[in-house]
Amino acid sequence: MPEPSSQSSEPEISKRIAALEMALGRLSPVQRMLLGTDGSVTGLLEVITGNPVEVKTLHQLVVPADGDMADELQIDLGDPVNHRIVALKDSVKGEVLIHAESFTPLKRLEASFKDDLMRADIPIGAILKRHRIESRRDIMDAVCIPANDRFSDVFPVFPKEMMLSRRYKIIRGGSPLISITETFPLNEFRDKSRVIVETPSRIHLTLTDLSGESGRVDGGIGIALDHPNVVLEGEVASDLAVDGDHAERVEAAARAVMDRFGLPPARLTVRSAYKVHVGLGGGTQLAMAAGKALCELYGHPASTREIASAVGRGGTSGIGAAAFEGGGFIVDGGHTFGPAGQKTDFRPSSASHGVDPPSVIARHEFPSHWEIVLAIPSISRGAHGRKELDIFKEYCPVPLADVQELCRQILVCMMPSLVEEDLDAFGDAVNRIQGLGFKRVELMLQHPLIHALMEAMGEAGAACTGLSSFGPTVYAIGDSGMRNIEAAARECMEPVGGDLVLTRCRNWGARVRTT
Repeated sequence: MPEPSSQSSEPEISKRIAALEMALGRLSPVQRMLLGTDGSVTGLLEVITGNPVEVKTLHQLVVPADGDMADELQIDLGDPVNHRIVALKDSVKGEVLIHAESFTPLKRLEASFKDDLMRADIPIGAILKRHRIESRRDIMDAVCIPANDRFSDVFPVFPKEMMLSRRYKIIRGGSPLISITETFPLNEFRDKSRVIVETPSRIHLTLTDLSGESGRVDGGIGIALDHPNVVLEGEVASDLAVDGDHAERVEAAARAVMDRFGLPPARLTVRSAYKVHVGLGGGTQLAMAAGKALCELYGHPASTREIASAVGRGGTSGIGAAAFEGGGFIVDGGHTFGPAGQKTDFRPSSASHGVDPPSVIARHEFPSHWEIVLAIPSISRGAHGRKELDIFKEYCPVPLADVQELCRQILVCMMPSLVEEDLDAFGDAVNRIQGLGFKRVELMLQHPLIHALMEAMGEAGAACTGLSSFGPTVYAIGDSGMRNIEAAARECMEPVGGDLVLTRCRNWGARVRTT
């Protein structure tokens, strides 16, 4: 007979699950069972799905025990340990249900047990039963972690989407036989359907025309980024509720979308976000994610442009909404200007109420081998609100000659070099536009560190550097030597601190998943 089952008392799994629910909201009964069971997970999955469960081995290698592994398994440093990673799959639907990683000290295994473990796709519970191994499971912990690339390859989840994970040991004769970590998406095994929205971010290279001489105004160019992201979940609820970072901003956007389209309320949870007012379009992506989640939950076919209009984005630049919709390198056409135009004066998006997002007039795939370093120093955030409005009033209109040269750089230099993947020519155009039009104004008003960052990253080998929107984010683009550029930026920011992100263009828009 198997040894009597038991659970660890420190921490008790029931307390760990309660703590998870305090942080994440209510878990479903199935999720609680998967985290808390001290029996066969494979058997439990077969009951839940009604289908047999099969094992697919993703990785298996014998490794020497390091210090942590030796302590965990109560073995000697350097002892051989079988490291096994498997996916437990619904054999009928083919869906991965659980990702399981195990460490097994080989010196504690009989030869036949070892053969089954290392040579066959057999669940560990089935191996234990086959060999009549008397054992118990001691549950050590249950936690929530963000999905990494490994989990995104196994499950249909977005990076940074939340995963539930538990760690336990199989004990035989008082000693650990196997240490196992099992992980599955937070949004699986739910008793309510959910919508998950993952957005890009963006860098805004420049506004095109703040002279108004042509009868148009605004316009802009930008690049969608794969990182950082917003990850937002939505589920049907009787009242509007928002959890997570930037809750007030998300709630305001949700109410605007509900009012515009007549949608019921929902519970929205921000699982991952990044700072707003740093030049990466975080406010737009949060608002668009909230609007998209609501529309998807209730089957409302609003376009990206309609959602952007509802949440008040795109009144000056349309790059953020266009990045959300389709990613890539984006050029928007701005707005008509004058007494009969969409705009009659110079205003930022935050003050351009009732102005629809501009049309995208060009979009192109950005070369995937060009990399982008973002340096975000810990200094005052970019101009916003009343301060941004005052800057527009003081410095607009900009000289027509600047606008003409800016348009030449974009149309004659930047766009052809992008299509031809000529990084040097593209970089020359980006460097040139830093001194033209409203971008010259944005740079003129920056902390001296911004200018030092741009210079340092350029000297370290970047093809171009620039200020994104009102900053303080500085970007650098290159196709090699990016670690040197990161090092130069880190050294430059050392007196104030800050964040560095190595990313690429995202040539697609926001992604939506329903569970």
